[in-house]
Amino acid sequence: MRTRSPRPGSGRRKPVRRASVRGAFYKHPLALVETESIGPGTRVWAWAHVMSGARVGAECNIGEHCFIETGAVLGDRVTVKNGVAVWNGVVAEDDVFLGPNAVLTNDLRPRSKVYRGPVRRTLLERGASIGANATLLCGITVGEYAMVGAGTVVTRDIPAHALVVGNPGRVVGHVCRCGARLARRGASARCAECPGRYRIAGRAATRLGDSPS
Repeated sequence: MRTRSPRPGSGRRKPVRRASVRGAFYKHPLALVETESIGPGTRVWAWAHVMSGARVGAECNIGEHCFIETGAVLGDRVTVKNGVAVWNGVVAEDDVFLGPNAVLTNDLRPRSKVYRGPVRRTLLERGASIGANATLLCGITVGEYAMVGAGTVVTRDIPAHALVVGNPGRVVGHVCRCGARLARRGASARCAECPGRYRIAGRAATRLGDSPS
């Protein structure tokens, strides 16, 4: 006995979820955005959740399965790759990069039912990059344009332009604003991929020609 194939277009169609543009930022239809403080040009992708009270700047990119908690602060042009949770107390300044599944924290002695009051503040300064699967203890500062290697465990402050790897993380060199490793000669260093020139003092590097802040 021959069976008849269903006619094209027969049966019920699944509803199509459409992306929305709220104000001047993009929200994927499967994302949940509760904050009113979010800048123009920012994109929030599927299964991401941005809570009420979080502050997100302009032109940020928040990947799938990300969570931005109340009290978290993202500056402009911050990239948050898939699977990252940014907790209350974390401040990421402009141009910070958070790699896939990077781990941020806000409690040095976590317990399920013990409340200790205000969370510990973690500051990621302008241009800093955190590699995939890196873990940062709370209460530290990652300096401007520093780079944390994939899988690194950061337990203390990182100076500007430092390249940090390992467990616990240690400074193994310095990087340019463009991300390339600097070639050092004494107290001076230069980038092989751009005109950047730097002076090394202790564990930190300073770009020559920058105005003091």
